[in-house]
Amino acid sequence: MEQKLKALSHLYVTVFMWGFASCIVIPAITDVTMFALCPGTDECSLAIYLSGIQQAVIGVGTTLMMPLIGNLSDQYGRKSLLTLPMALSIIPFAVLAYSRTTNYFYAYYALRTLTAMICEGSVNCLALAYLADNISDSQRASAFGILSGITSGAFVCSTLAARFLSAGSTFQVATFVSMLAVVYMRTFLEESIPVRDESMTQPILKESEDAIQKDGNVVPRKMPVFKRIPSLGDIISLLRSSPSFTQAAVVAFFYNLAEGGVLSSSMYYLKARFHFNKNQFADLMLIAGIIATASQLFIMPLLVSPIGDGKLLSIGLLISCIHAIIYSLAWSPWVPYATTALSAVMVFAPPSLRSIVSKQVGSTEQGKAQGCISGVSSLANIIAPLIFSPLTASFLSEDAPFHFPGFSILCIAFILAIAFILSLTIGNAPSNSSDKSSSNCMEV
Repeated sequence: MEQKLKALSHLYVTVFMWGFASCIVIPAITDVTMFALCPGTDECSLAIYLSGIQQAVIGVGTTLMMPLIGNLSDQYGRKSLLTLPMALSIIPFAVLAYSRTTNYFYAYYALRTLTAMICEGSVNCLALAYLADNISDSQRASAFGILSGITSGAFVCSTLAARFLSAGSTFQVATFVSMLAVVYMRTFLEESIPVRDESMTQPILKESEDAIQKDGNVVPRKMPVFKRIPSLGDIISLLRSSPSFTQAAVVAFFYNLAEGGVLSSSMYYLKARFHFNKNQFADLMLIAGIIATASQLFIMPLLVSPIGDGKLLSIGLLISCIHAIIYSLAWSPWVPYATTALSAVMVFAPPSLRSIVSKQVGSTEQGKAQGCISGVSSLANIIAPLIFSPLTASFLSEDAPFHFPGFSILCIAFILAIAFILSLTIGNAPSNSSDKSSSNCMEV
């Protein structure tokens, strides 16, 4: 038990440092983008459209990569697969750490788009699978909540640090901490492989071998590693492996469609409507992050046992819907700050959803399951900017169909309402992992 706790502590430190590096640039990136593309203005349709295109392209990549990364982590270990996204995420930060002129911004834009196809969501997906390897079913919702709390804590610390750093220093710090996270993870984090056999100790790029009969003798037959890539049919089979899994995937789609809409519209909405700057964005995110961290670390673990992860999911989605409605009707700059109080309940949704998913598969399929849900989430992230980027740009322009700057946020509230209604059918999902040690949907 002590060894497991030590291993989990190294995982939490790794996730904290990676989250810190990823989040510290968020308050600055809007101003950097606006300065590079539309200097001297508060509205920039080009920035909105480029952000939407990037989000959609990243979504396509992650939809394809997440199931593959999860599948490979089940075979070769979580630590081995964590190395790739954590190392790749350093490159875009280093570009803007060097310069933030227009040419370098476009270089960052291209590199960020390419690397995020692998990095976006991978660390969280693999960390969840790592926890599932080491935590029992009854404690997973709490453990997932703590992991989310660690991520929120990293968000709070990074946002606070960004408050006192220039844009250039922000990206330099992000680059350094990203490198430190990779070194720490490779040095201290223990490997976690669900089932150990000889084939799982081979390098990822080495060809695997399968036994065949030849002249009465058993001889190995080489099979390329890419035979291990799950097909669309494999993913569909896994999604249909249990009713709760299927329902959770549908809820994940709508929830992440709404979250993608928030990414595509909220900052531009606040900048255009209330002229928010970098420091105001940082303050807003800092307050929300503190509340979310405290809730996930101290409140959610107390509520999981008496309430259950199914009800926590529904409650989180309902409050998220209410938050979006109020946000869309914001009549003063203090309204977005006031609504951050709802973050204490909104943050229940993601870890509860992941806990429900984790309970529906066996110990050797945690990577596949979390990867498939991440793929579904990425699919939603493809669609979200295609809807919300033009919608936001239209209602923030002078030629809006009618005066309602927060119309895109109201649409997000409608999507969250759908997710809430669907979540009511899940209930407190029972654990099927004990009798689902292996489904054949993704066997190689």
